[in-house]
Amino acid sequence: MTSLTRSWRWVEGEAIGYRRVWRGTVISSFVNPVLFLSAMGLGLGTLVDSSTDDLGVPYLTFVATGLMAATAMQTSAGEGAFPVMAGIKWRKEFHGAITTPLSPTDIVRGKMIWGSIRLTFVLTVFALISVIFGALDLGPALLAVPPAVLTGLAFQASVTAFTVTRENEVSLSTLFRFGIIPLFLFSGTFFPISQLPDPLQVAAYFTPLFHGVELVRKVSLPGAGASIVTPLPIWVNVVYLVAMAAAGIFLGSRWLDRRLKP
Repeated sequence: MTSLTRSWRWVEGEAIGYRRVWRGTVISSFVNPVLFLSAMGLGLGTLVDSSTDDLGVPYLTFVATGLMAATAMQTSAGEGAFPVMAGIKWRKEFHGAITTPLSPTDIVRGKMIWGSIRLTFVLTVFALISVIFGALDLGPALLAVPPAVLTGLAFQASVTAFTVTRENEVSLSTLFRFGIIPLFLFSGTFFPISQLPDPLQVAAYFTPLFHGVELVRKVSLPGAGASIVTPLPIWVNVVYLVAMAAAGIFLGSRWLDRRLKP
């Protein structure tokens, strides 16, 4: 049995478990983008568009592309946090899995594969709702999905690696409060980072969500001006996120192996 086959065995297990809870997650997948786009896109967007046209695109379009990356971050960070802690500490399903031919590396890779499947569904729904709201045309909306998925996988891998080193969930709550939420607010999701003070602009270049937001906008809004995206080459955004995902998978696998050893 190859490593990929073993990882798919974990994916099968995740899919079986998901059959019990899919209704709740599907509802949130539809409701969240509707609420975000209604409040920030249509509500606030009307005021922004009436007061300035500096963005070069409707504010609804600007915020929809940013929210796709931010939604990927939040969804994937959640996938890499409490479910992983549960597998180690509460349900101890990881301990049971390694008594089979599955290794800790297979578990991490399987969770990443499952995360990419679930994330693709969530972001495709977001893309279609963006089309319904008039934020994006169908083609650009669907083009935004792959870079948003990459953004999410980078976060899931990194948060997974962090989680397997934690002893309790307090650290995870701290991560979301002081990491995920500030990134959500200050990485260009709702306004260009050029509006931040100079030191915070420099700091933004080193944050993962900034690269995710940039990548989504550069792919879905080709030819976007400097008011929407920075001059940073698109390959830099890709390399940053790929490296983050690869490092997270490598370290998460290694640290989980140490954590599960008797």
